[in-house]
Amino acid sequence: MSIVAVRIDERLIHGQVANLWTTSLQASRIMVIDNDIIKNDIQKTALKLAKPSGVNLSILGTEKASANINAGKYDKQRVFIVVKKPETLEKVLDNGVKIDTINVGNMSQKDTTQHLTQSINLTKEDYDSFQNILAKGVKITAQMVPSDNIKKFEDVLKDYKL
Repeated sequence: MSIVAVRIDERLIHGQVANLWTTSLQASRIMVIDNDIIKNDIQKTALKLAKPSGVNLSILGTEKASANINAGKYDKQRVFIVVKKPETLEKVLDNGVKIDTINVGNMSQKDTTQHLTQSINLTKEDYDSFQNILAKGVKITAQMVPSDNIKKFEDVLKDYKL
């Protein structure tokens, strides 16, 4: 399988992902991995409507996505994986999926988050997941759109106050 990019973006498929990232990556498939969305027909329909024309879409839970990737189901495609939370990617990695780099886009501010950048806000659970992912040797970057400078995510994490 050709995973061309992996992105954490709470908004999943929206203008930046659908137009800028998918085009820049020349992705032939967007794979949304989320254990809650697979149970929600309204959210699945919204994602189907938001995807770019001519790009395939998979909406899968962590187990099914991991199994499909490990079985080589998408080997001849350019797959762009999008998830809401780092915890999802931590599970996918634990299931044996090889990911080299993760890009962090938008993680919204909530009552339980700590503000790190204009678009990145983390909970303690997010922070712990990122630390676990980094410990597995996965590179993590922060970049909102393809034309932005790429930041090392370890530098962003340094501002997190435990």
